[in-house]
Amino acid sequence: MDKVKIAIAVLFASLSFLVGMYIANDNDPAQTEISQTPQYNTEAQSSDEIPINSLRDFNNAIVNIAEQANPTVVTITTEQTVRMRQRSPFSFFFDDPRFDQEREFRREGLGSGVIVSSDGYIITNNHVIDNADEIRIIFFEGEEVDAEIVGTDPGSDIAVLKVDQNDLPAIPLGNSDNLRVGEMVLAIGSPLSRDLAHTVSKGIVSASGRSGLNLNLYENYIQTDAAINPGNSGGALINLDGELIGINTAIASRSGGNQGIGFAIPVNMVRDVMDALITDGYVSRGYLGIGFGGEVDRTMARALGLERARGIVVGEVMPDGPADQAGLEEGDVILQLNGEEVRSWMDFRVEIGNRNPGDNITLEIFRDGERLTLDVELGELETEEIAESMTSDELDELKENLGFAVDELTDSIRRQLNLGSSVEGVVVSEISQASRAYRQGLRRGDVISQISNQPVTNPDEFYGAVRALMQEGTEAALLRVNRQGRNMFIAIEL
Repeated sequence: MDKVKIAIAVLFASLSFLVGMYIANDNDPAQTEISQTPQYNTEAQSSDEIPINSLRDFNNAIVNIAEQANPTVVTITTEQTVRMRQRSPFSFFFDDPRFDQEREFRREGLGSGVIVSSDGYIITNNHVIDNADEIRIIFFEGEEVDAEIVGTDPGSDIAVLKVDQNDLPAIPLGNSDNLRVGEMVLAIGSPLSRDLAHTVSKGIVSASGRSGLNLNLYENYIQTDAAINPGNSGGALINLDGELIGINTAIASRSGGNQGIGFAIPVNMVRDVMDALITDGYVSRGYLGIGFGGEVDRTMARALGLERARGIVVGEVMPDGPADQAGLEEGDVILQLNGEEVRSWMDFRVEIGNRNPGDNITLEIFRDGERLTLDVELGELETEEIAESMTSDELDELKENLGFAVDELTDSIRRQLNLGSSVEGVVVSEISQASRAYRQGLRRGDVISQISNQPVTNPDEFYGAVRALMQEGTEAALLRVNRQGRNMFIAIEL
C-alpha cells in the first residue's frame, strides 16, 4: 500500500451512538471455569455433491449455503459505562480541577459472532467485546440473551463467549489451510447497525497469509473482496461447502467503509486459540529467542553464497534462550522451518507464535557456506523477564528512543485522572514534545492498556513488550490509550 495513506480500520464496531465510530478499550472480565473443548459441528455438505447444470442451479446453491449458515451467525451488542471530566465555565478564570465535574454516560457498540457448538459457545473478535459491561447476543430469530466471556486473546484478536442455551445451530468448521486464491466465499454479519443484521455478501479469496498490517501481534489474514464494513467484526467468512473458514476482522479503507479489501482470521488459528481459552483459560505461545536481522534479497544472497534469495537473517540471539541453547548464532540464515521454506520474517514469527511452549521444531540454517540442521525446543515469552534482564543504560536508551516514559497506574493517579478501578495499564509520566510519539498524539497522563494488542499492566510488561517487538523487527506499534475516560488508538514508531 504505497505512500498514499490508507487507514487500516479494524471493524470495531462497535459503533457508538454518542461519538461516531467507537473503538473499544481493553477488558478484564472474570473468566468462567475451565472446561473441556466443545463438540464442534463437523457435518458439511461438499459443494462437489451439488449438481450444477444451469445458472439457476448455481444461484440456488448459493442461496442454500446462505440459508444454512445465516442462523449460526449472531449480532452482538455491548454497553460500557464511560466517565469523562467536564470542564467548568469557571476554569476560564480559575485553573482548579475542583470546579470541574465528572459526567457518566453509556456507550453502545455493535459487532457479530458465530455459533461454533450447539451448547452455546460463540466466537467473535476481542475488540468487539473489549471493556464491555454488558454483552447481549441476538439470534437469527430475534431472541436476545446475555453472554459471558470464557476467555480473550488480544494477541490474535479472538474472544470466546458462552450463552446458557442448548441445541443451537452450529456452523461446521473448515480447514483454512486448504483455501485457494480465487475461491468463492460468503461473508455474513451485522454491518453498521443491528437493523442490517445477517447481511450476506459474496466475493472471492483475494490472497492468503497477509501480515505486516500492525493490527495484531500474530497476523496471518485471509484477504477477501466480499463486502464487509464496521459491525461485521466477528462475523463469518464461509466457503461453498458452508464451512467457517475465517472470522472477519478488519478492512483497509480510505473512507472507513468497504473498498473491497477485507481481512479475516483463518479458522485454523481461531480453533487453536479457542481450544486453549476453553481448556486452559489463556493462550501460551512459543518463543524462539532471536532478533530480526533482515530478509535475504538477491544482493545479500550473492554476498552469502546462496543460490537464490530466500530465508531470514538472525540479527540477535537472546542469552540462554531456546535458540541460544540449540546453537543458533548471530548471522545465521534460517532457510526452512520443519521442512517448509521460510518466506518472510512475519510469516516465521506467526508460525513460531502459533506453536506451544515445549514444542520441538527443526530449522535448516545456512552458516559459513554450509547447511546445518538444528532441533530447538521452544520456550514461552515473558515480557517482564525481558525488561528485568535489561540494564539501566539499555532501559534509558529505550526510553530515549521512544521519547516518553511510563509509570505504574496507582489508585492515587486514577483519582487524579478520574478513572474507574477497572481501568488497567501504565500511565505516561513524561513525554518529549519533540518526539514522534508526541506528534502522533500521545500525551502525559494518557493510560496505555495495550501495545500491538498485548495487554500491559505495569512498566516492566510495557518495556518488555516494546523490546520484544523491536527485537522482532517491528517498526510501528498500535497503542490502546485511555484519556480521561475516552478510548482511542495511537500508532507510534519503534
